[in-house]
Amino acid sequence: MTAAVAIPPPMPQSQLDAAVLRVKENAAAFARTSIDERIAFLRQMRDGYMSIAEESVRLACAYKGVPFESPSSGEEWLAGPMVTIRVLRLTEHALREVKQYGAPRVTDKMMRELPDGRLAVRVFPSDSFDSVLLAKHVGEAYMQKGVTRANLAEHQAVHYRKPHQGRVCLVLGAGNVNAIPPTDVVYKMFAEGTVCVLKMNPVNAYLGPLIEKAFAPLIARGFFAVVYGGGEEGAYLVNHPAIDEIHITGSDKTHDLMVWGPEGADREARKARNEPLLKKDITSELGNVSPVIVVPGPWDQASLEFQARNIGGMVCNNASFNCNSAKLLVTTKGWSQRQTLLDLVSASMATGGVRKGWYPGAETRWKQFVEGRKNVKIIGDAKQGELAYAFITDVDRSDEKDRVFTQEPWCTVLSETAFESSDVTTFCDEVTKFVNEKVWGTLAAMVLVHPKTMENPAQAEAVEKMIRDLRYGAVVVNTWAGAVFGLGSAPWGGHPSSSLANIQSGRGWVHNTFLLEDLEKFVLRAPAKNFPISPWFPGHATQHLLGRRLTEFEYEPGWLKVPGVATAGMRG
Repeated sequence: MTAAVAIPPPMPQSQLDAAVLRVKENAAAFARTSIDERIAFLRQMRDGYMSIAEESVRLACAYKGVPFESPSSGEEWLAGPMVTIRVLRLTEHALREVKQYGAPRVTDKMMRELPDGRLAVRVFPSDSFDSVLLAKHVGEAYMQKGVTRANLAEHQAVHYRKPHQGRVCLVLGAGNVNAIPPTDVVYKMFAEGTVCVLKMNPVNAYLGPLIEKAFAPLIARGFFAVVYGGGEEGAYLVNHPAIDEIHITGSDKTHDLMVWGPEGADREARKARNEPLLKKDITSELGNVSPVIVVPGPWDQASLEFQARNIGGMVCNNASFNCNSAKLLVTTKGWSQRQTLLDLVSASMATGGVRKGWYPGAETRWKQFVEGRKNVKIIGDAKQGELAYAFITDVDRSDEKDRVFTQEPWCTVLSETAFESSDVTTFCDEVTKFVNEKVWGTLAAMVLVHPKTMENPAQAEAVEKMIRDLRYGAVVVNTWAGAVFGLGSAPWGGHPSSSLANIQSGRGWVHNTFLLEDLEKFVLRAPAKNFPISPWFPGHATQHLLGRRLTEFEYEPGWLKVPGVATAGMRG
């Protein structure tokens, strides 16, 4: 599967030292660069990433066993160059507004007060193109207490109001989604002002030389470096005296090993004393057992079928190696359409096609979740090296230690647990408490609710309270949290209730091109049924065409490109 893809070898310590020290030597110089210089860098990086876009998709498809000419290659367009180029473009726009206004512009019409008095800031759609290409989607950042209309500007672009004198950030890039390493770097450099050393994950190290090519202007000035290696090289860099701070997208196990040391009594004692081994600042995004909460209601058949395809896509996309993949379907036994939905979800996953289990350890994890289980439905005929989908239904939620609640599967497994009451208020209250307290992770939760439910004032209030109370960095209504990752303007990260000792899905934000600080979560709302279908829906026939055209659009937006994007989307 990976024979055609060249993997850069781990670097010896002498090369790691040279890369780190060169970046360290130029940290202060980057801190002194003007906004105009940074805008110029971002434009050059956008040009650079467009130049390597197709090659990056070809390499990813080769590594993951996806034919480049197939519709499934659209996943790599959308989750690689499209997102990266969009983030680069929106970050450049943000800095232009920082230069002109002191912070990205938020008008009074973009703000509203929540029932609990906190401020919500609409950051999507961010322009008229967004309104057309993702119609009827609205995204708001919910701010923490104390942020108001009057003082919002004080909670934006903080680095540009209170710049530091130069810091070096080690970015430990994820291996599953190829937009993660470059966009993490963009945020750390242009929102927080650090220079960066990016260590590629061995799983997608093949992308490193292309990032070096795309970001060559930064490398030439000594502001950025890409290095290679595994756990040993990562540990060396984490503890390198020239590294000031760290950002990791990956596993909470890796995070805790760095911060607290090996598992055992010594680690627990350090946690109890709140004395981490790591003395450097660290931000992180570390995965999630992502719940999909289906609010009982009078669902019509067309909307139910649409959302079943939506759920199937949340599982099938990228062979389910996503931190926001649907992992726990939450329903109620008192809802008459429950079994219909379960059958439709099974059918949706079946249309996704069996995929290569390309991420290391996937088969072992799959067996840990599936073997010895009751109520397991195996979907698809898996051959050597492939993984069928496993749908585990009616899991007893009273068994709080069940791994479906406490461990991210990181493979093609979807579980379901059902509550008893079909009363919307009772259901919302019980589910909120359960997923907040018993389900691991704080990254993203999906809520599916029919519009007729929201026409009932008492039921609508219960749903809105659930949205406010869910302790997740992203709460999405009637769509997938993967869309939030791709918006660029939306902040992406775990809920700020996490701590170093109980890190859950991590802390800190990326993307976030409105440069907001003191965030609580991001909420994206979409229709219960929409046209055209979303590109992650299983069986999307033109996802590859849509992915390429959206990448070209994000590179240089223009109204003449909209019909081509729309046509590719509608033909799916």
